[in-house]
Amino acid sequence: MSSPRRACPVCRRDIAVVAARFARHDPPGARGSTELISCPGSQTTAPLDPAVQPSLDGYAPPVFPGQLPLF
Repeated sequence: MSSPRRACPVCRRDIAVVAARFARHDPPGARGSTELISCPGSQTTAPLDPAVQPSLDGYAPPVFPGQLPLF
């Protein structure tokens, strides 16, 4: 299963979001040297996406105020 992708706030590229953080990535463009340089947006906390609905194995629980019954 692939990770959801969102635009990095620094370089605006679509980057995978893993554990609520942007995955480590290089800045756009060709590298000037052989050294690996991460984008400043790497490993930063990703904002919550309001369009994504929480689900569990494809099942989205209905939204109820208060606590859900156990059985």
